[in-house]
Amino acid sequence: MLGVDPDGDGEDDEDKDDESDDDGEDMEVIKDETDANLMNLRWMIYQTIMSSAGAEEAGHKLLSVVRPGQEVELCGMLVECCKQERASNARFYGQLGQRLCGVGRAYRAGFDACFARCYAAAHRMGTDELRAAAGLFAHLLAADAVPWRGVLGGVRITEEDPTSSSRIFMKVMFQEMVEQLGVRVLGRRMNDDDNPVVRDALFPRDKAENTRFAINFFMAIELGGVTEPARKILSL
Repeated sequence: MLGVDPDGDGEDDEDKDDESDDDGEDMEVIKDETDANLMNLRWMIYQTIMSSAGAEEAGHKLLSVVRPGQEVELCGMLVECCKQERASNARFYGQLGQRLCGVGRAYRAGFDACFARCYAAAHRMGTDELRAAAGLFAHLLAADAVPWRGVLGGVRITEEDPTSSSRIFMKVMFQEMVEQLGVRVLGRRMNDDDNPVVRDALFPRDKAENTRFAINFFMAIELGGVTEPARKILSL
C-alpha cells in the first residue's frame, strides 16, 4: 500500500528519525549561539557605558557598535545599569537615553517598552532601583525624548490600579519632572485636552471617585498645582 516499505526493513522511518534528531541538534546549537551573542552584546554595552566619561561619549561609542535590530536590547541594558547604580547617576542615563532617542524611532519605542516593564514590575524592585528608574524616565519625558502618549498612556491613577510600589515610582518621577519643568508647564502637559490619552490616564474621568483619588495622590506628593483642571471637573 501507499507509504509502506515493500521490503519491510523500515529504512525510511529510520532516516526520518535521524533527520529529526539532526534538526533538534541544529536548533539547540542555534539557540546556544543566540544566547551567547546576546550575553556578549550585553557585556559590550555594559563595558562601553562604564568606560565612558560622559553621556555624549557613551552615546557615540554605543551607536558605533550596536547594529540595527539591537536597539531594544540597548535600551533595556541602559535601564538596568541605571537601576544598579541607583539614583545618584540617573541624570547621566537620562542624558544618554535622550541622545539615543534623538537618533530614531526604534530607541523611542524601546524606552516606551522599558517604561511599561518597569511600571508593571515595580513591586519587584527595591526603593533605590525605583528611584533610579523613575529619575531616568523623568528626564526622558521632561526633555520630550519619548512620547508622553506612549509612555503615560498605560498608566492609570486609581485606588485599584497602581500598587504601592508603582505609586512610589510615579511619585519620584513626577517630583523629578516638576523640578525640571516647573509646576505650571507640567500641569499643562498633564491636563492637555489635545492629548486626552495622557490626561485621562493621570486624571481618570470615568468616575468621580477615581478623579478624586488622582487629585488626592498628586496633592499628597505636593503637586497640588497640577490638579486644578481636575478639581474644576469635580465642581461642575
